[in-house]
Amino acid sequence: MHDLDMDPVPQGELALKITTLPRDCNSFGDIYGGWLVAQMDVAGTSTAARIARGRVATVAIDRMGFMVPVPVGAQLAFHCDVLDIGRSSIKMLVESRKVTEATFVFVAIDDRGRTRVIPS
Repeated sequence: MHDLDMDPVPQGELALKITTLPRDCNSFGDIYGGWLVAQMDVAGTSTAARIARGRVATVAIDRMGFMVPVPVGAQLAFHCDVLDIGRSSIKMLVESRKVTEATFVFVAIDDRGRTRVIPS
């Protein structure tokens, strides 16, 4: 049993499941942190776009933390927990089985890239 299997399930709804591949890891067999951040952004964007009913953009990532190294071949499940919905922004916690955790802020934008109001 790997340490990842003993960690509790994160808060929020499941937004993305993915298996890590050799192309995503360094020469030590651990997944790149940047790759993990990208997957978290994909998970958060899909959740934020559903809430905003349209296009969103990532405008901030706060307090990124990596708890344990992730080995190649691990299956990761990314969960999103909405913390706040403002007039045009959505703040959410995105985490993966306590491997990574960060607070992302997304902003709803129109087809010209301008901030727009999130429908109620």
